[in-house]
Amino acid sequence: MSKLKIGVVGCGGIANQKHFPAMKANSDLCEIVAFCDIIKERAEKGAAEYGAEGARIYEDYHDLLADSEVEVVHVLTPNVAHCPITVAAFEAGKHVYCEKPMAHNTDDAKAMLEAWKKSGKQFTIGYQNRFRPEVQNLKKACEAGELGDIYYGKAHAVRRRAVPTWGVFPDKSKQGGGPLIDIGTHALDLTLWMMDNYEPQSVSGSVFYKLGNLSQATEGNLFGPWDPETYEVEDSAMGFIKMKDGTAIALEAAWAINMTESREASTTLCGTKAGAEIYSGMSYPDNKLVYNRGRHGQLMNEEIAGGGSIAYFEGGASAPGVVDNRQWLEAIINGTEPVVKPEQAFVVTQILEAIYQSAESGKEIILG
Repeated sequence: MSKLKIGVVGCGGIANQKHFPAMKANSDLCEIVAFCDIIKERAEKGAAEYGAEGARIYEDYHDLLADSEVEVVHVLTPNVAHCPITVAAFEAGKHVYCEKPMAHNTDDAKAMLEAWKKSGKQFTIGYQNRFRPEVQNLKKACEAGELGDIYYGKAHAVRRRAVPTWGVFPDKSKQGGGPLIDIGTHALDLTLWMMDNYEPQSVSGSVFYKLGNLSQATEGNLFGPWDPETYEVEDSAMGFIKMKDGTAIALEAAWAINMTESREASTTLCGTKAGAEIYSGMSYPDNKLVYNRGRHGQLMNEEIAGGGSIAYFEGGASAPGVVDNRQWLEAIINGTEPVVKPEQAFVVTQILEAIYQSAESGKEIILG
């Protein structure tokens, strides 16, 4: 079987931390034949370290899409560029893996869905946290009905002080938002996926710009002090989502907030038979999953110990990014659906945008 030929658009942090190592680990299924970045040196570096022999370098993604050898495109750019590149890739007849979030607004996400449906190609979004061991365990429990009717969930994406100081993260024109759209998207994806509920009715939100422009707030930031003068996005955001069936979800997201617990890419689920909580993030040396329920007349906590810190980046063959990449490649090869479906990622984008809209208008946003 010939290897899938991959073209990468965007050779920055997430490409080097997650995608390049994952594709290297799955080199029996794929090879990277084209690298594109507006900073040519980054594409050259990627090609030198991870490229197939004779890999091409591009500065304009249109040129990469015109490369007839490229079968699959990974869109790893800042958020606002996801839509035009993805749409153009489908029009060029390529399969597309787009990094999370799907888009920075619902209109762009709709355009991406429409282009995908017309193309007949495969499409997925980068929610690799679904492939963590404890997340997989909880998903199986939910599918088996072990929690009963899950009527309330909390999506946790809180960092005490971990504002990213590289790339364009604080630039609203490039990213569309801050921690809500960056890490809140992972926590919301996990919670919706566990509940298997993608029908939001209404959304209320509060978005805070309290610490980003305060120089004293930069003290102790994990990635070093950020520049308060150029910080444009929110530093924290909260949302409350009501689903059509009456189920409710609370979402909390922060890069910087004055609370002691840093809990990220985590979820809390409350069901009629049992509850479950995933603990992950900087406050936890290992990811863990705790089921809580009544047994033999007493309330019990049943804990499963995880195997490492939050899994965004490279690792061994069982690392979530590697597993995610492999199932994506196999979906293309076998003509099956990838685990992360575009329609699910669209709902995440829809809810995140509604939180921003609610905060700006001071009103509940009706989606139903």
